[in-house]
Order: sequence, then C-alpha cells, then structure tokens
Amino acid sequence: MTTEDGGALRHTFAKILRLERQGGFRNRAVAGGMDAFLQRWRADLQPILDASVSYADMDDAQRRRWVGEALAIVGDAAPETAASSRAAPNPKPIAAAANATQTAAPAKPAPNSPARKSTLTKPARKRAAPRPPANATPLRLDDDVSRLSSVSARVKPRLNRLGIQTVQDLIYHFPHRHDDFTKIRSISELAPGEMQTTIATLWEISETSGRGRSKSAQAVVGDDTGNIRVIWFNQGYLAKTLKPGARLVISGAPKLYLGRLAFQSPEYEIFEGWDNAARLAPVYPLTDGLYQRTLRRCVKEALDRALARMRDYLPSDMLRAHDLLPLKEAVSRMHYPDSADDAEAARRRLAFDELLMLQLSVARRRVEWQSSGGAVPLQSDDGRLDGFLDTLPYALTDAQRRSLTEILADMRRDIPMSRLLQGDVGSGKTVVATAALLTAALNGCQAALMAPTEILAEQHFLTVTAMLSDGSQSPSSDTYVSAQLPSLDKPLVVGLLTGSLPKRAKDEIHRRVAAAEVDILIGTQALIQSAVDIPNLALVVVDEQHRFGVMQRSTLRRKGAPPHMLAMSATPIPRSLALTLCGDLDLSSIDELPPGRREIRTRWVDPEQRAATYGFIRKQIEEGRQAFVICPLVEESEAIQARAATEEYERLSKAVFPDLRLGLLHGRMRFSEKEEAMRRFQDGELHILVSTPVIEVGIDVPNASVMLIDGADRFGLAQLHQFRGRVGRGAHQSHCLLLADAPGQDARERLKIMERVSDGFRLAEEDLRIRGPGDYLGTRQSGLLDFKVARITDQDILLLARKEARRLLADDPELTRDENAGVAARLAAYTAGLSAEMS
Repeated sequence: MTTEDGGALRHTFAKILRLERQGGFRNRAVAGGMDAFLQRWRADLQPILDASVSYADMDDAQRRRWVGEALAIVGDAAPETAASSRAAPNPKPIAAAANATQTAAPAKPAPNSPARKSTLTKPARKRAAPRPPANATPLRLDDDVSRLSSVSARVKPRLNRLGIQTVQDLIYHFPHRHDDFTKIRSISELAPGEMQTTIATLWEISETSGRGRSKSAQAVVGDDTGNIRVIWFNQGYLAKTLKPGARLVISGAPKLYLGRLAFQSPEYEIFEGWDNAARLAPVYPLTDGLYQRTLRRCVKEALDRALARMRDYLPSDMLRAHDLLPLKEAVSRMHYPDSADDAEAARRRLAFDELLMLQLSVARRRVEWQSSGGAVPLQSDDGRLDGFLDTLPYALTDAQRRSLTEILADMRRDIPMSRLLQGDVGSGKTVVATAALLTAALNGCQAALMAPTEILAEQHFLTVTAMLSDGSQSPSSDTYVSAQLPSLDKPLVVGLLTGSLPKRAKDEIHRRVAAAEVDILIGTQALIQSAVDIPNLALVVVDEQHRFGVMQRSTLRRKGAPPHMLAMSATPIPRSLALTLCGDLDLSSIDELPPGRREIRTRWVDPEQRAATYGFIRKQIEEGRQAFVICPLVEESEAIQARAATEEYERLSKAVFPDLRLGLLHGRMRFSEKEEAMRRFQDGELHILVSTPVIEVGIDVPNASVMLIDGADRFGLAQLHQFRGRVGRGAHQSHCLLLADAPGQDARERLKIMERVSDGFRLAEEDLRIRGPGDYLGTRQSGLLDFKVARITDQDILLLARKEARRLLADDPELTRDENAGVAARLAAYTAGLSAEMS
C-alpha cells in the first residue's frame, strides 16, 4: 500500500470511528458492524492497530475506550496529498452490502464521493460549458418544435403527446414545481412520504428483471450519514449508463419498504459540473419515455432562441397599476426563478393573463347577449302565478321566494335574463323553475326546458305536468299532456321531445310546437336540432347547466327572438368556480332546505357487512319504509348498465329478498315502462327499486328511507350526493349506505368525506379541491380551457381580472383602441380555442 493509500484508509476509518462515537457506540456506524470492517481491512490496519479484536463482544465502556484509542492512533486529520484514483485500492464499498441500512456509513467511499473530496481522486474536472446549438439563429414562437436542435426524432412525438407542437407551446409548458437545491437533505435526514432532494454517491447498480420483458435498475447510494436503496422501474438501461462512483442529485418521496426507506423511480441528475446545484430547478409534467433532463434541455433552448420574440399584450399602465411583471420576465422566472417569491410573482402575472381572458370572454358574451335587447317582457303580477303557488302542498322557503323574485324581476324587462339558479339536493329548484315556465305560458308565449339525459327530461315532464294539474290531467300521448289548474283560464299543453322518440312521434311534436300548440316543451339536446321551430320562445331553462357547453346554450337561445335564459344546477357550484365560469350569469342560490328535513345518516360499509346491510334494509321495510338500490357503474354504457341492473334485480329478487316486491329501472326501458316502475314505487306497491345511475335526479318518494349505493367507489362526490338526495324527503330518519369492495386511496377519501359532510355546498368545495376545475366540470362540456397556471383558489387575482375585464369593455367595447390591440388579438385566439373545445 502506498503512503497516500494508507492515509486515505486512516481518514475513512477516522470518520467511521467518529460516527460510532456520535451514535452512542451501538455498533451501527458501518454496515455489518465494526468487526466486518476490521476483518476486511485487517492486513492494511494491522501495522498500526490490533485488528483482531472483537468489537461486538465489548461493553459500552470498553467500546468507548477502544474508539478513543483508535482515533488517537489514526488521527483526525486528512492526508495532505491527493492520490490518483487509479492507484488507490477500489474494493466494493461496505455500503453496498446486502443488509445496508439508512444509518450505515460507507467504509470505502467510491471516487467523487463527499468523503473523498481531495484524498482519493484528482480534483473533479469541471464540465465544459455547453456549446450553443449549431443552428443558434432565433426562432419564431410558431415554429415547429422540430426546429430545436435538442428535439430529436425520438423526442418530438413524446412532446406532441403533451400537446406541445410549437416552440411557444414548449415555452408555455411550465413546471409544476421546483426542486430547491439550496436545501439539500443528507440521507439520515430523509423522511418517508415527503418530496426531498439529496446528493449521494452511487455505490453499486444492477439490472433486475420484472414482469414480461420489463427491466429495472436497482442501486445503493450513500453519503457521510448513511445509505439508501434506489430502484428505477422499467429503466434497466440505467445499470449501463450510470457508473459506480458517480455523484447523483436524487429527488423524490422515499417510501418505507420492509422497514427501510427506499426511493422508487426518483428524478436524478449527475451532480458533477451540474449548474442546477444551488438553486431552484424546474420539474415538468412528463409522458412515457420523456425524462426531466431531456425536457429541461429542450425548454432551455426554446427560451434562449425564441423568448426575445415574445411581445407583451397588456397595456403598460395596467402592468404598473397592479405591479405585474412584464410577460417575458414572468415566463423566464416561471421556469428559472431565483427564489420562491420570485416564482410566485411570475405565477401571479401569468395567472392574471389566463383569468383576464376568461373574464373578458364571459363579460363580452354577457354584453352581446343583453345588448341585443328584444326580449319579451313577461308579467307576473295578475294573481294567476300566486294561484299556482297556493295549490302546492307546501309553502316555499324564504330562499325559494327570494330566488323566484329575482327571476321574475329579470323576466319583466326587455333585456334577456341570464341567470343561474343553484341549490342543494332537495332544496326545491324544480318548483321555482316551473313557476318561471308557467309565467311565460301565462303571457301567451312558449317556454323550453332542456335536460342532459332522456330519463331526467322524462322525470321533469312528469313532475311539471303533475304540478300544473289538480289531478285531472288528460294525457294525450307519451309526448304531450294537457294540464289544467283552477287558477288558469285555459289548459296548458306540456310536450316532451327526446332523441329516442319514434319518427312519427317526433314529427307530431315538431308540428304542434311550430304551430304554437305546445306551451312548455321539455326535452334533451333534441331541442336544439335545426328541425325544431319554437316560434314564440320567450324563456329557456337549462337544467344541470354544467353539462352543456356555452355553444349549446347559445344555440337554444337563438331558436326565436332573444329569450330569457335560466340555468339550473342541482350540483352546487363553489362560489370561486361560479365567479370564474359563470361571469355571463347572475346568480341565485337556494341555500336552505324545506323545514322538517332531517340530515341523512351516511355510512361507508365494508364488503363483509353486505349481509348485515341487506338485513338493515329488510328491517326498514318491515317498519313500513322503502329502499333504493343503485347498481355498480360498470362502464359508461347504457346497455352494459342495463344488463348489470337486470342481473342484480334477478339476484336480489330470488336470493336475498324473495318475499318482497322489487322493481327495476334503467335507461334502456321504454318511457312507459320507466313511468310505470316509478309510479308503482311512489305509490308504495314496490318495496325496493333497483336502478342504474339514471335515478340520480328527479324522483321524490317521501317514504323511501334507505339508499344503498353498491360500488360506491366508482362514483364521484357530486353523483354520490345526488343519489343520497333521493331519500330523506319524508318525516322518517333516512340512511345512505356506501358499499365498496376494494376502494383505492382516492375513493377512500371520497367515501370518508361523504360520511362527514352532508351540505352540498361544502361537498362541492371538497369535490373541487380533489378533482380540480377541469375534471370537476369537464373541459369540453364547460367550455373551459385548462388553466396552466391559475388556480381556482386565486380569488384575489380572479376579482382583479374581472374588474379589469369589465373596465376594458366599458371603455372600449370592441377593443379597437391602439393600446388594446394586443388584448384584442389575444382574446380572439382564446375564444377561437374555446370554440374548438366545444365543437
């Protein structure tokens, strides 16, 4: 052994001894124990130390004395000279032993490890600064990403999968977080489940086989404080590309595996010469086959070659007034901020951009709609509407009366109403909407109600005709009914139009509507077909409005002279989302339930309690109550759902409740069959109604006290709450039972929320928190482009954007002034994107 080698070994041994002393002499400073280390290096240590001792057999006092003496012999100072890594012995480090633990320190650090900064290797050679791309000419923002030298033929299709086609798309592909490399953790400081970053030396790495042909890479990395295992799934090639001795920057959330921490598929970078070390490094959304280091290189080149071409479209006085960063600076900082505050300032500017475009689009739509004028003023003060309200078997709540007053006030003007009526399940939105429909009919006009599904349209048809009749309604067919109330001077005709009607029935409804023989038309999207002519249309009610796009609502609006429009939502929309998406709508909320309504007891039931659950349902029925059973949502297929419901109906009828009367309801049944099933259940002829999710909205059976949702983990919070709202409408305590066989983590969170939250508005906020705005409403249905930067919780930025949008349009409605030219161009591109999303 050379002098230099001996010095390196002494230095390493001294570190191990100090760790042992710091750890209380528990023989854990090195994997395998001190004796394993001494045995391994016995020949080298023997000249200076008796390496044949048994450290494991010593007591604490003996270990303390032995460690002190050993430290005095080997000394604490590092050798003065640096040895060549080729000359130094390079045995397999103890850290790579099979039983390596997080607290074990490496016995023989590999080249470039922290313990060998200047002793076992030559000083690390700094990596040369990257050369500029061969074709470093500036690029246009609309150039294809293939113009970038860093985008290879292999990388381009992966970028395309992320929606990145142009250089601008790449520049606007912002990181979803930054790794803070100014706050590196040592391995001993790592905690399970948290996103953390550490710098460690790669001790060993090997390729392992998985299922099929998949290969993974397993490694052990370490620093002065310990070691940790790392596995990169389906990245077996790393065993060939990463070399032992390399220093890695590893970022991820380590997990406990067999009682020890391990990284699973973390992000990594080579540390030597890496310029991200001491700052915030971007972490981008990825796709299969695309890695952070590749995407970082692509984005960096795009910024270098094209960011200068970007022009700010906001007026400079607006930037100054609200302390907003210039666009180029914001984009640059969004990728590479100097601090967390720096990143937030950039995000604030870019979030303002997104929210301003959204608010300008909805504000302009509102202005265009209401400036068109020409709506028919609909009066409601002649007492006939009060006569209808007096026939109801209940009094309206204060919230219902307030909402109806707001709606009727809008309808009296010649400016088209544009209002959203929202409320919790069972709050009584339908009766308020029926009063509005009746008002239009009493003024000699026609009204239309559009629902998102056929069964919901059919349920509205039955509910409205029942409200508008004293029980003497005369059904002319399945598609139109003549209803008569004592307070009305003539019968009213209510029609039904859905896509599944036979051609002859459709033609008949089309003829009657065109001849103004139908006063209130209820249907699905069939209402907006070109063949439907509603000549005297004065009011449009759109139920479950969040399921329709703006274009669909607009098409129905154009069926006649500008009608008043009332949108309804049985799924309460959080105020933050309503402000964001419904800027073209005034808001009325029914935020109280009818008196006497009890809270529905909700319980998540384990699979092994299925038999007990059926026993509970039987007990409720013996007490005179009724029950719903919702079948699992197998697929978004009416045919598959119908088959599943039929099979469950047969099983329950024969094997579980053979002595009870069960009914079946699914979307594939004919209207008359569905009507008969619901009538029998409402009249108490059936004990249990087995149904697919079509039961979600509309049925009101006060005697039903149990809602069993089988496969509850397959439904979202909003739909579960809608199911729950089918019970709890009578005087008896009601129950909602959530049966889930094997819920995942997200489903478990939803089920727990359902157990503790009964208020629909609070539930909507939870749903929004879990799913985010895009999934909450569905981008295509809502007309909402996914936010890249803005968050639905950005209330201050949202209110600022709304204020600026209204100010801009008030001062310059057409945005024709020179200072607004950039805003106008940006808005045109934005609205073109919305149209494409909803087409």
